[in-house]
This record gives sequence, structure tokens and C-alpha cells, in this order.
Amino acid sequence: MIKKLQLPLQTLNLVLGFMVWVIISSLLPFIKEDIPIAPEQLAWVTAIPVILGSILRIPLGYYANLIGARKVFMISFILLLPPVYYISIANSLVDLLIGGLFLGVGGAVFSVGVTSLPKYYPKERHGFVNGIYGAGNLGTAISTFAAPVLASKFGWSLTIQFYLIILAIFVVINFFLGDKEEPKMKAPLMKQIQGVYKNPTMWQLCLFYFITFGSFVAFTIYLPNFLVANFGLEKVDAGIRTAGFIVLATLMRPLGGWLADRYHPLKLLMFVFGGFTIAAMLLSFAPSITLYTVGCLTIALCAGIGNGVIFKLVPTYFSKQAGVVNGIVSAMGGLGGFFPPLILAILFNLTGHYAIGFMALSEVALASLVLVIWMYYQDKLGLANQVINHTAEGIMVTDKQGKIISVNPAFTKLTGYQDTEVIGKNPNMLKSGIQKKEFYKEMWLTIEKKGSWQGEIWNRRKDGRNYLEWLTISAVKNDAGEVVQYAGMFSDITEHKKEKLTNQ
Repeated sequence: MIKKLQLPLQTLNLVLGFMVWVIISSLLPFIKEDIPIAPEQLAWVTAIPVILGSILRIPLGYYANLIGARKVFMISFILLLPPVYYISIANSLVDLLIGGLFLGVGGAVFSVGVTSLPKYYPKERHGFVNGIYGAGNLGTAISTFAAPVLASKFGWSLTIQFYLIILAIFVVINFFLGDKEEPKMKAPLMKQIQGVYKNPTMWQLCLFYFITFGSFVAFTIYLPNFLVANFGLEKVDAGIRTAGFIVLATLMRPLGGWLADRYHPLKLLMFVFGGFTIAAMLLSFAPSITLYTVGCLTIALCAGIGNGVIFKLVPTYFSKQAGVVNGIVSAMGGLGGFFPPLILAILFNLTGHYAIGFMALSEVALASLVLVIWMYYQDKLGLANQVINHTAEGIMVTDKQGKIISVNPAFTKLTGYQDTEVIGKNPNMLKSGIQKKEFYKEMWLTIEKKGSWQGEIWNRRKDGRNYLEWLTISAVKNDAGEVVQYAGMFSDITEHKKEKLTNQ
């Protein structure tokens, strides 16, 4: 029973963590009325919580494997109590910056669930499960929508103190309902990091999540104040619109995971980054509120689906180091939410608009699209190589001049020749001398006319023994119909032939 509760429990934990993480940005229009904050300082106030929320994701993902999600969530919520209270009594910009830094613990808990929950489900459901858990992003929508409503009635200070009660309740809930028997993994953190930090695939996933989750976080903390300042919306109206952005992105996350369980994840990311590119270009033209809404909602759609897809890819590529890789990838996503608001603020001060910042997002998304396409075809090539390397038949590929350019392990097993001994040589080194010249002449005439030939042929192993093989040779052509390579596949049928003759 306890194991079945982990998905809903940990998802609710994430909801609470994200609710706390965005307290300041959700209430900033109210806080500004009591605490003077210069326009150039606003971006720092909203971005500071992202710093610790990103950095701590690596150790929290690691400790989720080491001591279990139950303890990590409990400790995290206890650690959040002091900064939440400190912010509720803040009366200066410094107070907000100090308290906001430690609110990052709320965002860091993300890596706990994506590390813990896959232990309870088969691989073919990991995308959907992590997508459901990732829907805990809804916590940002709850704060963005509800906090301004409560603040308009009770004041922003008392509203923040309500969070203390919720945190205390969840510490108790996790104590009783968290899984005490969760499987643990005790590999040293540095050893795990050393095992993955040179892997280019991990850094590619980091870039993708930097854009998808980073955009989600950046827009979440940037929209409430931006909509008020640039479109003259009421504070509650801006909060509702931002909540709509968050809800759409959040709902798309489990959908992205579900789709990734059924379709090729990299194909899905092609659509994601294509959408990012177009939407960011639209926003760069500083459109009306209607077109701006279309651009933002497209970003939300792509960010949500992309977030779900990426955490299907992590355990696919890194099953043994999922904890630390989840931490690193999610940390980069968090940092993706830290830099854009600061860059947008600097560009606005320099140019008077945000166009360059959104155009930069469009260009980075376009570069990511190109990289995803490259990864997709590399994966296909890798799969083809795996098939070739693990097939029982010997395979030899030559260029059109007849020089060997590759062989597979089965070739070595059947002939005795290592790849280094045959690459660059002519296949006639395998001739047994049994077939006459006319045999080979007729064989190549058939290949030239029909594109392939198959039949029995005697060849010689490295140790000098002849053997009978069943050989298929095919001409490999390019799109123009020109022969560029020849591929031969063969198997040893000597014993089979002897048995057949004996039975006769």
C-alpha cells in the first residue's frame, strides 16, 4: 500500500516545493508597495531563488538514492521553515535576497522524485510516471494564482506565513506515508559524476532541459511583473494569466512523458524546438497582448512536452547513474530559469525593449533543433551498428574498388582474421582456389545486372583450412543510383553440407 502512495505523495511534495520556490515572484507586485526595489533590482529578486534551487538538485538527487526520498523531502521542508518566516517579516531588499536564496531548496526537491519513482515502475512507464511527477510544477501556478488573491485580503506577510503551516503538515505526512523500505544505492557521488561528466549525451540533455524547463521557470517569475508593467494589467489579472501559462505547461508534461513512452523521444523534441523557435521569434517583435499570449502559450506547450520527454531519455541513456544525471540535468534546467530574466533586464535597460533576448532564445532553440536531428540519426546509425555487431552472420563491406572497409565480430570468428588484418585489403585474400575464374566472372556479372548474388562458395580461413559458406553480396547504391559499396553476408555451412551428403 505504501509503495502505491509514492507517486501521488511525491507529486504533492513537488507541488509544495514549487509553491514555496516562487513565493517572492508571485507576490512581488504587493511587496514592492512596502519595500523599495529599483527596476534593475527586480530581476535579481526573482532570479535569486533559482540559484540554490539549481545547484542543490545534484546532491538531492544523489541523496534520494542514498537515504531515500522520504528523508530527503522531510529534511528539505524543515530547512524551508526559517527562510519562509524570514521573508514574511522582510523590510529591505537584502532580506528578500537572503531569504530568496534559501527558498531554492523548494525547487531543488524536483530531482528527488525523478530519481526515486522509476524504482517502482517498469521502464516502459518511466516517461509517463516522471511526467505525472513533473506535473508538480503546478505548485508555481497555485502560488501565482492564489497568493495574490490572499495577499489582497490578508496582506503579503501573513500570506507567506500560511506556507509555514503547510510545510509543517507535509513533514508529518512524509514521516508516516513515505516509503521506509525504498531501495537504496550507495555508490560515491564523485565516482558517479566521474562516470558521466565526459559523456556528450548528458550535456546535450542538459542543454535541452536548460531551454525547456529554463523557459518555464523564467516565464513563471518574469510574467507577473512584466504584464503589470508593460500591458497595464491588474495584479490579480496578471497572476491569473501567469497561472494559465503554468497550468498549460504542467498539463503538457505528463502528456510529453506518455508520448515518449510510445514514440521516439528525439522525434518529439524536433517538434518541441521547432515550436520554440517560431514562438520566440513572434515574441521578439513585441506584439500586442493577443499575439503575445499566443507566443507565451506556444512556449508553455513546447516547454511542458519537452520537460516530459527529456526525463524519459535520462534513464534510457543512464540507467545506472540516473540519480546523479537527473540531478545534473535538472540543475541545468534550473539555471536556465536564472539567467534569462537577468539578461532580459539588462537588454531592456540598454535597448528599451526585449526583442534581442527573445531572438536569442529563438536562435538557441534552432541550434537545439539541429542537434536533436543529428542525435536522432546518430542513434539510428548506432542501432544499425549494434545489429551488425551482434548478428551471427559474418559481414564484410568493401568500397566500389573492392577494398575492405569494415567487418563485424562474426567475420573474425568465422575466418580467424582480425579487422586490422583485412581492412584495406582485397577480399581475394580469402580465396580457396577451388572456384575457377569463370565462377567469379559470372558472379560479378549477376551483381552488375541484378544488384545482388547469393550462393555457395569455398573460402579459406587464416589457419589455411577451407570451408564452405553461403554468401550473399549486395551492391549498395546512393540516391543517384550509383554503386558506392558492396556488402557481403555469409555463414559457415560446411558441417550442414556434410550431414546432408551423409544422409543421402
